[in-house]
Amino acid sequence: MPRLKRKVDEFLIKWKNNKDRLPLIIKGARQIGKTDAVENFAKNNYQNIIEINFVFDTPYKHIFDNGYDVDTIIKNISLINPAYKFVPGETLIFFDEIQNCINAATSLKSFNIDKRYDVICSGSLMGINYKEIESNSVGNKQDYEMYSLDFEEFLWAKGYDEKQIEELYTYMKKGEPLPELMYNVMMENFHEYMVIGGMPAIVKKFIENKNYSGILEMQKQILLDYKEDITKYASGLDQARILNVYNKIPVFLGHENKKFQISKVAQDARNRSYIGVVDWLNNAGIINVCYSLQTLSLPIKGNYNPNNYRLYFRDTGLLIGSLDEEAQRDLRDNKNFNTYKGALYENIIGDMLVKQGYELFFYRNEKSTIEMDFFVRDKDSLIPVEVKANDNSTPSLNNLIKSDSYKDIKYGIKLCNKNIGFNGYFFTFPYFLTFLLKRYLNEK
Repeated sequence: MPRLKRKVDEFLIKWKNNKDRLPLIIKGARQIGKTDAVENFAKNNYQNIIEINFVFDTPYKHIFDNGYDVDTIIKNISLINPAYKFVPGETLIFFDEIQNCINAATSLKSFNIDKRYDVICSGSLMGINYKEIESNSVGNKQDYEMYSLDFEEFLWAKGYDEKQIEELYTYMKKGEPLPELMYNVMMENFHEYMVIGGMPAIVKKFIENKNYSGILEMQKQILLDYKEDITKYASGLDQARILNVYNKIPVFLGHENKKFQISKVAQDARNRSYIGVVDWLNNAGIINVCYSLQTLSLPIKGNYNPNNYRLYFRDTGLLIGSLDEEAQRDLRDNKNFNTYKGALYENIIGDMLVKQGYELFFYRNEKSTIEMDFFVRDKDSLIPVEVKANDNSTPSLNNLIKSDSYKDIKYGIKLCNKNIGFNGYFFTFPYFLTFLLKRYLNEK
């Protein structure tokens, strides 16, 4: 099977074509394809590639011992491997697994000032104080956050082309229902994506085998790898606290409310002793955090409660891999995607929104008479987004739109297993069109 096409491929070409390009840091969770993307890009665009992996090539951790002067760094690299060639304008230096060598990120200021060589760093950033990187290289680097495959990339992997995806958007833009065959096929693709997620190795195995054989084992192994990384990179008592939170995510998603409560992750757990734990998992690319809005008005940022949140897996396949065997069997044998109180649909929609650049926010009033899964916005309105596991009634969505109390809410969006439509108050879209939502709202 050929290499999976990724959106980062196009980004890297644009980065290279920018004459004012800065050193680049590609960050994200483990096993999402960062190294493969950079290696593929380097092979096709540079005569000389200097690839250093700080996990496997440990002697290179000392190339910064004499300071951050570029000539000194190059000299030290050449001492370890004299075969490397450094030709200005034709050389890419790729520092991989920088979480094992923070000095690599610190060196970016020198490389940016020097300008002779392009530099890309990659890593999970587990356990790294990213503020330290910022303070040492502010203005001298560009960040790119990479994720597991989104639904569009999954469709590419299955062989769909840009023209077919554009046809989906055309129906969405016109507000016309999709033809029955197109709808059914895309919903089947979407359910496959829900079960396997977007981890590249898992997607490749699924497409090659054309079945789910071995998928669950791979998902469980990645979950174990993440736990191992937490133990490896988190220091001291933080290890236990991070693992406590990580292990309890599926438990809280199975609740009706889904609010994550630190007091229930371990005996005598308190919020103040867990400060930074959620940020650590978020920065490591493992979770998405969805914060509770305090008031339903614009702007969204600065209008949320940092102590009231829901936690989702960044990859829904990993959430499914964390479920008990009975839920697994129900999901695969009976295609019961409504299991887990709608958490599977919420998790995947949240992930699809994050992969478009949205931050996640929800709302639940004190009386629990109004609850909304997510909020996005266009240029002048706040947009409630309701995710329905079934095509049930939507009292919360109707109340938010029709009430005079919420001036910034002019219409809403309902995502469910139902074709495209508009009832005068909210747009209805099938789940699988969520990956086009930001484009739709920008162009609407």
